[in-house]
Amino acid sequence: MPDPTPGARPTLEAVAARAGVSRATVSRVVNGGAGVRQPLVERVRRAVEELGYIPNHAARTLVTRRNGAVAVIIAEPEFRIFSDPFFEQQVRGISRELTAHDSQLVLLWVESAGDYERIARYLGGGHVDGALAFSVHDDDELPAIVRRAQVPTVFGGRPGWPGATGGPAVPYVDADNRGGAREAVRYLVGQGRRRIAHIAGPRDQTSATDRLAGYRDVLLDADPGLVAQGDFTEGSGAAAMAGLLERRPDLDAVFAANDLMASGALRVLRERGLRVPGDVAVVGFDDMESVAVATDPPLTTVRQDIEGMGRLMVRLLMRALHQDGGPGAADAAPGSVITPTELVRRASA
Repeated sequence: MPDPTPGARPTLEAVAARAGVSRATVSRVVNGGAGVRQPLVERVRRAVEELGYIPNHAARTLVTRRNGAVAVIIAEPEFRIFSDPFFEQQVRGISRELTAHDSQLVLLWVESAGDYERIARYLGGGHVDGALAFSVHDDDELPAIVRRAQVPTVFGGRPGWPGATGGPAVPYVDADNRGGAREAVRYLVGQGRRRIAHIAGPRDQTSATDRLAGYRDVLLDADPGLVAQGDFTEGSGAAAMAGLLERRPDLDAVFAANDLMASGALRVLRERGLRVPGDVAVVGFDDMESVAVATDPPLTTVRQDIEGMGRLMVRLLMRALHQDGGPGAADAAPGSVITPTELVRRASA
């Protein structure tokens, strides 16, 4: 059979004619259906490659009931997303895993309260097969939005919003925040530090409250004046460090709830002429290489596999999307994963 007219888009019928099979057989092969013998599958794939056939997305969606797209929703404003390396690493892991599953990433974020309505319309419009949501705050509207939209969703971080534990299990991926914090503080105690401060993250995010709980697990009678509040930004870490030095100038160690706040704390200590770790030891949390290795001195920190957690979120979501309600579907339902942490020792402690 002659090749299609130059410039014309190859059709399903043209692929069927080239492969010598029916149009229905080509459709099943292209859309991942079962029941086609392997020799025919190979003939169809060869014809697809020879003709340069590209499946029609709309038609494929009708057959597979899939859009081939996943919404990645970050409950933070744009400036946080593009200035915090944590989000870069997690989105990188998500993107790489979605690519492996031949699915597209649609990035959404929350700049203002009005964005929730936009996200709700988008999810409710059936544009994506599922969603991944992270940096969710306790009073966030996102959990209710995805529930109403009936979009399969996996969360990054342990759910802490009201009602999260009262109904069906919410699949999520998180690090062992409490255990990692305990290891960091025990390390400082083992180094002979006795007045250990903590720069905490936002009170409405479980990663921060779990790390604060880990700090208190080790220091049961810690002075409340040794705990300062931050918001996971470098500037908040600097402000918290300055306040701690005013209240407790005799402190000899600081455990910050993330690397960015630890970086801010190091800057203030350097400005005040205090030696690290001679006068004050500093430990962070995350082990973001772009931050932890670049600080002066390099930062001792608790490592969590940020990119790996992004990949795990995608895998849990794909398990949910591939359930068919048949035998064993309940066993395939996505659960939740807590990943281990590790203390990485560098020069700051």
